[in-house]
Amino acid sequence: MQTISDPGTLARACAHLRASGRRIAFVPTMGFLHEGHLSLLREGRRRGDVLVLSIFVNPTQFAPHEDLARYPRDLEGDLLKAEACGVDLVFVPSAEAMYPPGAQTFVEVRELSRPLCGASRPGHFTGVATVVAKLFNLVRPQVALFGQKDYQQLLVIRQMASDLDFPVEIVGRPIVREPDGLALSSRNAYLSTDERRRALCLSQGLGAARARFEGGERDPARLVAAARAVIEQGATRIDYVELLQADTLAAPERVDPGTRVVLAVGAFFGSTRLIDNTVLEA
Repeated sequence: MQTISDPGTLARACAHLRASGRRIAFVPTMGFLHEGHLSLLREGRRRGDVLVLSIFVNPTQFAPHEDLARYPRDLEGDLLKAEACGVDLVFVPSAEAMYPPGAQTFVEVRELSRPLCGASRPGHFTGVATVVAKLFNLVRPQVALFGQKDYQQLLVIRQMASDLDFPVEIVGRPIVREPDGLALSSRNAYLSTDERRRALCLSQGLGAARARFEGGERDPARLVAAARAVIEQGATRIDYVELLQADTLAAPERVDPGTRVVLAVGAFFGSTRLIDNTVLEA
């Protein structure tokens, strides 16, 4: 496994691999790898001849009051996990390498970035789209893999890749959960024992709404209310509980037959903000 920190060196290495006919699979992350990330790496290993991982805590997707400085990091542990998953190249750049002095170009995906996390974290998805576009330009992968826990992020990246004509297949992979249902997240490391217990209300609330849906309920307001009633019992503060069309994030009046919707939730447990979702198909 080779570790690279210079963007130009990475670009040249990947160009050489593509020229030799190798298919590149790419998994961009912010590190502190957990089983959710590792599932992406294992799938990437299956889909590509070469597996590239990036580890970069991207400053442009954090607001000044957010947790950039204390975001969990474990580069040594990450590299061991990456090697065990068969990663060939790991890109670990500095912020200065990715955003040199004078950088002033950003990528904005407008409509998909507005609801959910975009409403409560203005500018977040501009930072996400910009760094992923830069990484795609450097790696030029044939396939890139992302987790569906960050559902809105997946849609934003898919739209960005389509709009900017990146020749890459964007693959979304299922949410990986703990045995008790909590969706894996690097930010779970912030939770106290009590907060960790209370955070189970997210998956439980989604489960309650899914049970109503499978029982025939199709009214968005009632499905949202079913989830919110459970989440209110555990969350310190609810950011959002919304049911939106799965492909556009527009608000449906009703879930008609053949329609796919996503029920997305975001809430705080202490000072830690967690998100989760479930996709429902009538």
